[in-house]
Amino acid sequence: MRELFNDYVKSMTTYIMFKIKAAANKLRPELEAKGRSPIFLSMGAPTAQPPKLLLDKLKESMDIDGVHMYSTPRGEAFFLEAIAKYMKRRFNVELDAKKEIAALIGSKEGLANFLRALINPTLTEEDKEVVFVPDPGYASYGQMVRIAGGKTFSIPLTPENNYLPNLDEVWNSYIDNDGDPNKVKAVIINYPNNPLGATATREYYRHVLDFCKKHNVILMSDAAYADLYFDDNDRPFSIFEFEGAKDIAVEFYSFSKPFAMTGARAGWICGNSEAIDELCVLKSTIDNGIYKPIQIACAEILNTPEGDEYTRQANLELKRKQDIFVEGIKELGWPDFYVPNSTFYLWMPIPPRYSSSKEFTDDLMKKSGIIAVPGHAYGDYGEGFFRVSIVCSEEKIRECINRMKEDGFYYSK
Repeated sequence: MRELFNDYVKSMTTYIMFKIKAAANKLRPELEAKGRSPIFLSMGAPTAQPPKLLLDKLKESMDIDGVHMYSTPRGEAFFLEAIAKYMKRRFNVELDAKKEIAALIGSKEGLANFLRALINPTLTEEDKEVVFVPDPGYASYGQMVRIAGGKTFSIPLTPENNYLPNLDEVWNSYIDNDGDPNKVKAVIINYPNNPLGATATREYYRHVLDFCKKHNVILMSDAAYADLYFDDNDRPFSIFEFEGAKDIAVEFYSFSKPFAMTGARAGWICGNSEAIDELCVLKSTIDNGIYKPIQIACAEILNTPEGDEYTRQANLELKRKQDIFVEGIKELGWPDFYVPNSTFYLWMPIPPRYSSSKEFTDDLMKKSGIIAVPGHAYGDYGEGFFRVSIVCSEEKIRECINRMKEDGFYYSK
């Protein structure tokens, strides 16, 4: 039957996180037999319970008459108005809830469908439209562009450019590699970044915005981690804090990370009203919107003291976990590496005795039952590094460090 499916799908591979989980579960009996039951530092998914207020509202809303009927792809009015209020409160950004915001069944769905609406699909390589994507960057970006019928060009994020690459240099590199300037449709930025945890400066956001306006390409800002930060004086910001951003940009948000709602699949897109209209037309043929009780619960938590306190406490806990892991990995001889002020990710070099990031993470899994992600999964510039997600308990993080010590995972040995 496979020959009946389209070439886009046949060119894809299973998402790296699912492949890693499957490999770990296959090894589970062997690992458990030697006292190394898998500890997952792979998936970027909070493991805590969502806020009690949110869960209580979700349960309560299920008894509302008519609540289980179809919603709408754009989202219920009360949900969009709550988001507009949040954007004003959090970023001092004014948005029209009726025109400049739409609901998403998670930001991942929104990114993928936005690219489908944007790119003119073709199988002819030289005719494919192009999206500039961060490298290292979220592993799904490339697959999303491919399934939409386009291709990507890397924006290198390296220590040398402080993870803030000059887009004019990226453009020149694209042209030098025989890139067609008329084929570029969008630039994706992701700050705070997955997998690096890196954040951007206001000057850099202005640079990105000016670049996109200069070349008349859409700026897609993935802000899924905007509320995961450790310094109140250095909070991530929105692209719409900058004048003129609505002319060229859209921004994606998620309830998954700040409120541990990964399974509920809820988020939003905001920004340029024409771009959002086009996405909603596409979505009208694909989905019927977020389940209404989830919209009710998410709208309830978004602008409450309980919601703010939940994210504050979650960030404090993440910082403690980060400190524990960083202290432990340095005891194992790791050299200084970038320790971010946001997200639950750490991005570190592999020990020099390994020839690839996959070789290292495979060895770590097979010997110690510690499940990390090889850097090559995030792009060409990710090779030589690995990512851990510190969402498990502090006890398990300490156990990871102890296992690495016992099993000889020192940086230079």
